[in-house]
Amino acid sequence: MAAKELASESGLDYALMTGGDVAPLGSQAVSKIHQLFDWAKKSNRGLLLFIDEADAFLCERNKTYMSEAQRSALNALLFRTGDQSKDIVLALATNRPGDLDSAVADCIDEVLEFPLPGEDERLKLLKLYLDKYIAQAGARKSGLFLHLFQKQQQKIEIKGLTDDILREAAVKTDGFSGREIAKLMASVQAAVYGSENCELDPNLFQEVVDYKVAEHQQRRKLAAAEGTSA
Repeated sequence: MAAKELASESGLDYALMTGGDVAPLGSQAVSKIHQLFDWAKKSNRGLLLFIDEADAFLCERNKTYMSEAQRSALNALLFRTGDQSKDIVLALATNRPGDLDSAVADCIDEVLEFPLPGEDERLKLLKLYLDKYIAQAGARKSGLFLHLFQKQQQKIEIKGLTDDILREAAVKTDGFSGREIAKLMASVQAAVYGSENCELDPNLFQEVVDYKVAEHQQRRKLAAAEGTSA
């Protein structure tokens, strides 16, 4: 969202890839990297290229096993970003900045940290995705489940879901990322469509929230156990 906003405010075109897109390219990765930058030059406005999960592609060469094709692709990107450019702005996102190759880290001009959202931010995110996945469901012909059912979504009726209930959910979801909150509200939508009357009431909402909170806590316990055993 931040990268898209940056591109919009800067008047740049926008493109998205992930670090995991590179490995499957194999020996073609280098030529694809060069094609990408050549394509960026064709934009009259310039291009912001956003690489999500950048550490999957731009990891430290001396500490991580990399195939020859991946190593060559990394070198190709470093070559194309070695100088200041009017054609392309590179934005990288990673949860593991320490895994980035040192040469990549040296090329970075600005670093922004996006910490986990606090209680007020979680409340805003809950309201944002409540509107997107619940209130607007059925208002247009595209939606989360359209590709599954190939028909117009039903309109969801929201009953009794007050700010106090949403605030309580914001408190319970301490430690959730923005992506987890989006998935939570997508699960709420799925639960509503699985109900008989296509209504969202406080009981159904709180049931899904409690389930996702328990799931989140279980994942944290498993991650902690794996870290201890390692």
